[in-house]
Amino acid sequence: MTYLPVLEYTRGDLVEAWHIGAIAVADAQGRLIASHGDPHAVTFLRSSAKPFQAIPLVESGAAAAFGLTAREIALACASHTAQSFHVETVGAMQAKIGVSEADLLCGAHPLDPAESGETFEQLFNAGEAPTPNYNNCSGKHTGMLAAAKHYGWPLADYVHPRHPLQQAILQTLAETCGLSVEAVRLGVDGCSAPNFAVPLVNSATAFARLADPPEFSPSRAGALRTIFAAMSAHPEMVRGPGGFDTELMGLRPGQIVSKGGAEGFQGIALAPGALEPGSPALGVALKLADGAARPGAVALAATEVLRQLGALTEADTRALARLGFGLPQQRRNWRGLLIGEARACFELTRTRAARVN
Repeated sequence: MTYLPVLEYTRGDLVEAWHIGAIAVADAQGRLIASHGDPHAVTFLRSSAKPFQAIPLVESGAAAAFGLTAREIALACASHTAQSFHVETVGAMQAKIGVSEADLLCGAHPLDPAESGETFEQLFNAGEAPTPNYNNCSGKHTGMLAAAKHYGWPLADYVHPRHPLQQAILQTLAETCGLSVEAVRLGVDGCSAPNFAVPLVNSATAFARLADPPEFSPSRAGALRTIFAAMSAHPEMVRGPGGFDTELMGLRPGQIVSKGGAEGFQGIALAPGALEPGSPALGVALKLADGAARPGAVALAATEVLRQLGALTEADTRALARLGFGLPQQRRNWRGLLIGEARACFELTRTRAARVN
């Protein structure tokens, strides 16, 4: 089967619900290190593609030319929660680039009150609706405009699959995944930009290369290192306080980069030495087949993958558990009565190439 049980939820002594999924762990040479389910399952990265969509922004010299900071590069790779500092930073980026919110083609979407906090309250109290800069993809789109402007390409319809910017993004993503352009399947993301479906093992390879670029050109390798460093140094920009990506990266600065995507996708890059001295860079790609219908399910599964790989210390595990990202997890009803638990129901299958704990 493509997808196998990953998480199960009990009520009393009976398992009443499952999440099924597939997991691939690969190194920067594209070797499969560990898996569960079909590591060759083809699925969209969704927002987990953002670090790779930002490659032309950095590799072209556009980020440097417009004076973008590491914090702003991190936001170009983000699915932010529209905190005030996110929205203000997007505006600052646009001022540097010489574009405006009106140039964004990501559209606007409702805010999650729990995630956006005071931003939601401020807009609600003012009777205002969110605008494109509040979109969780506004940093990515602003970065795309910067790259297009630097190259001298049209800013109009910059999200069209045939636009030279999107062709450049497709080419760089394919190369980072170890695939031909023809092997990447395309779709349209929620923000109107193209998105990419590849086998999980190739997604995992791309994340391993984000942590430790192989024999790419100096400009490509430098761009990947810049993006990894920016996201790791500024995890609050990648999601927001309380978000899994932000909290996980904050535990291990310089060692882990994490980027979730919609419909149950999660990508993680582990730097060399993140598991133990001398351990190689690894990438993790995880897909829950039901699109993670239960909030937090992807984070629970990803935490368990990292635990099995030996990428988390006991202190890391305790810290994630306090935030609701640890397993097993008690399930309580509205009165607070214990009625069951959420727990992992998989063991990664290691390959002979594995060099992990």
